[in-house]
Amino acid sequence: MNQKIGVVDYESGNICSVENAIVKLGKDFSLVGNPDMVASFDKIILPGVGSFPKAMMKLNESGMTNALNEHVNSGKAILGICLGMQLMCNSSLEDEYSLGLSWIDANVIPFIPTNVLKVPHVGWNAIRSAKQNIILDGFKNNSDVYFVHSYYVSCNNQSDVLLTCDYGGDFVAGFSRGNIFGLQFHPEKSQLTGLGILSNFLNI
Repeated sequence: MNQKIGVVDYESGNICSVENAIVKLGKDFSLVGNPDMVASFDKIILPGVGSFPKAMMKLNESGMTNALNEHVNSGKAILGICLGMQLMCNSSLEDEYSLGLSWIDANVIPFIPTNVLKVPHVGWNAIRSAKQNIILDGFKNNSDVYFVHSYYVSCNNQSDVLLTCDYGGDFVAGFSRGNIFGLQFHPEKSQLTGLGILSNFLNI
C-alpha cells in the first residue's frame, strides 16, 4: 500500500533539497501548507532552517501546530530535520526563550564557541547509534553526515537518544520515541548514509 507523504511548507528553508531526496528515493509526496491537509497524510516530514522562535510563531499562527499535534497523537509517523527536530522539543534558548511543540522531553541550547570549537557547527562529522531502531537499518557507526547548526538538543530522557555526535563533547544527533523521529543533521545532504536513514523512515 502506498502511503501518502507530506512535507510541511512553513517558509523555513531546505524544502527543495528534501523534495529532491524524496524523489531520488522513488517516492511521491505533497507540500503541506494548509493545516487542514495534514490529516490526509500517513507520514509527515517537518524540515527547517533558521530561527526557532520565528518558526514556532509561523506554526502557531497558521494553525499548523494543532494539526501536527493531532497527527502525532494519532500515532502516525513524523520526522523532524534540523530546525524541525528542535521544534519538537520543550523549548529553545535561540534569540529568546521560546516554547516548542513538547513532543520530546528535551531542550535546545547553544554551542559555546572556544578557541578550538567553531560555531556554527558546519560540515561533516561521524555519528553513532545509541539504540536500535527501524530507521537505522543498514546504518554503520562512525558514518559521516552533514551538519549546519549553532544550537543542539539536550534530551532529558536518555532512552529518547537515537544518535550522537562528538563536537566538543557528545550531543544528540537524532532522537526517537514511538512514531516521532528527529535528525539534527541533513539526511538529504548526507549522501548514502543520510538517504538510507530517510528511506527507512519513508518505508516504515
